[in-house]
Amino acid sequence: MAEAGGEERLRELLRSGERIDDLQRNGLKIIQTPELFCFGMDAVLLSGFAAAAPGDQVLDLGTGTGIIPLLMSARTQAARLVGLELQEESADMARRSVCLNGLEERITIVQGDICRADRLFASTSFDVVTSNPPYMIAAHGRSSMAAAKAIARHELCCTFADVARAAAGRLRPGGHFYLVHRPFRLAEIMVTLDGVGLTPKRLRMVHPYADREPNMFLMDCVRGGRHRLAVERPLVVYERPGIYTSELREVYGY
Repeated sequence: MAEAGGEERLRELLRSGERIDDLQRNGLKIIQTPELFCFGMDAVLLSGFAAAAPGDQVLDLGTGTGIIPLLMSARTQAARLVGLELQEESADMARRSVCLNGLEERITIVQGDICRADRLFASTSFDVVTSNPPYMIAAHGRSSMAAAKAIARHELCCTFADVARAAAGRLRPGGHFYLVHRPFRLAEIMVTLDGVGLTPKRLRMVHPYADREPNMFLMDCVRGGRHRLAVERPLVVYERPGIYTSELREVYGY
């Protein structure tokens, strides 16, 4: 009977064209559809890089289908994790994933605009903010991409400056902002962060292979921190095609 009840619950939560993916961590699962936007390695790496102390309040800006709050719920003892997502379809999937995992008491999904975060959340109300923002400015890449994917990948609805301002305004003094982004925008991003009072404190480059250039970076910023940056040793994702390095498997829970 329990199995039948579980199958009925899945039918209620799934929509046409959607699938349930196993996150291979604490039994967590996520609802996704390739027609919108499925999470990638960058979100997984950010969830492993970000830290939250017991009792912390965490906000994820541009949460998509909720992957970062879900993974951080397993890795941390944060009291509350909130995901803010502009696109209603993605926010709806995120809410249903929260229900699927029975995490309604810890994770809340809010549908809304990063540019209006000040109207949705009180200032200095979070200990930690995370974001895996759009990497490309509006002029980059293919303009014919489906709307949902284009919004996730390109700065069509918000710029990095908007994300930085939203993070700085929601963070308490001394709070941490964790982000993942592309190296080609690193100089611009550091200037933008400093301009809103977020000081980069830790930087880690991510390389697909040991002999390749980095294609991502992870950064930890502190609101009102001193200007002292630690550059950590690089993280290499793959030993060879399809095989993760031992460090990635250990640190990120594979």
